[in-house]
Amino acid sequence: MQADPGNHPPVNIARARKYTVPAILTGPALMALYLGILVLPVAAAWLQGLPPRNWRDDLSSGLALCAFSGIMMEFLLSGRFRFISNHLGIDATMRVHQLMARTLTLALLIHPFLYVSGVPAYPMPWDTTRQGSVDFGLVTVLTGMAAWIALIVLVLFGIFREQRGGSYEAWRASHGVAAAFVAGFGTLHVLEAGRYSADPFLAGFWIAMLAIALMALAWVYLLKPLWQVRHPYSVRSVRRIAERTWELVVVPRRGEAIPFSAGQFVWLNVGSSPFSLNENPFSIASSAAERGRLEFVIKEVGDFTRGLGTIRPGAEAYVDGPFGNMTVAGREGAGIAFYAGGVGIAPILSILRDVRDRGDTRPMLLFYGNRVAEQIVYGEELDEMTRQLDLTVAHFLSEPPTGWPGRAGMIDEAAIAGALQDRECDGWLHVICGPLPMIEKIEGTLLGLGVPDSRILSERFYYD
Repeated sequence: MQADPGNHPPVNIARARKYTVPAILTGPALMALYLGILVLPVAAAWLQGLPPRNWRDDLSSGLALCAFSGIMMEFLLSGRFRFISNHLGIDATMRVHQLMARTLTLALLIHPFLYVSGVPAYPMPWDTTRQGSVDFGLVTVLTGMAAWIALIVLVLFGIFREQRGGSYEAWRASHGVAAAFVAGFGTLHVLEAGRYSADPFLAGFWIAMLAIALMALAWVYLLKPLWQVRHPYSVRSVRRIAERTWELVVVPRRGEAIPFSAGQFVWLNVGSSPFSLNENPFSIASSAAERGRLEFVIKEVGDFTRGLGTIRPGAEAYVDGPFGNMTVAGREGAGIAFYAGGVGIAPILSILRDVRDRGDTRPMLLFYGNRVAEQIVYGEELDEMTRQLDLTVAHFLSEPPTGWPGRAGMIDEAAIAGALQDRECDGWLHVICGPLPMIEKIEGTLLGLGVPDSRILSERFYYD
């Protein structure tokens, strides 16, 4: 999210590349696969043909099988796997991750209380199919309780992370440890206690799911940092470009910067080991055609961002990404309308710079809102773009100074409807980035104007 003042490396569009994933992994295909894995253990249990038990017993077992399968898949919905998040969108991926985690946790918490059959310490010798008893042996109880408690801690700490305070890095480390406890003890519990999981197929399924979960943790906490060590960056420059807003430029120490699509973001780590978890998500502001550096526009809002002024050129940096699908490359649209609030201009800058470098001739509108004029970034460059592209820029200030030539107030329905009148806006792409209330308000306005949901691109990063 930034632009280095002068000495730009030559843009080599022919060399610009972007991360791609197999076309078969579409959003609907991924969701169908997710639902299929969710119900697979229940289907496998039913196909075993064991004698039926009391309906509440089988409901409890089915609920547990389905919920634990979903919990194990949560390890792939962390937002760090591009083959998922780049198709569903990081906001959709994280939303599914959060909502499903809470729903599945509730199912696992209530399932033990649904059993009504006898509860001897161990099944009776003549009850070989365990039709009339539930195994409450010591190992069964202890592994279940350990997974149960770890899951409660995991979910509650996620929900109340902001209220609890503390560093993001500490929360992320504890999140990973608790998740490993849930996966390990949960698998031991289901293999030891499960009436249906004694079947070789289901037992193999749970072991495979445990392997996937542990590999996902290893990828995020070990393998990815090892890759970053081999692909370091360094800070080229840091400068204040607006009120509480900074420009940060990093360059690869060897080779080229990671390929990305304009509009994507990375997790950025400056001055710390990649194993330290000291990283934050920032949208890339540079053009995807520029492979010599990555530029960011960062606002002072947290521990790391408040220390931007202390970062010196040459500081070591690492990036993880790219992530996100708020991109216009490859998407059809008669025109493009951008809606930026504050530092939300960063990914939109990347897209504008990229379409400029690619010679895109489509008509474009930019609605850019800030509180005061001192928060506007790259005003001169945006003005220059209106002469290089078929672009109209409308500035909005909620606290405008006397004589302000732009719009006063927020980006509202009247302004959007007025700018889009006499245009076939339902055939345009609409890209929104900014505070969550702004995103929701503009999305509602666009839907009310007849814009299909599929043509509205936005990404959220917080939901509670």
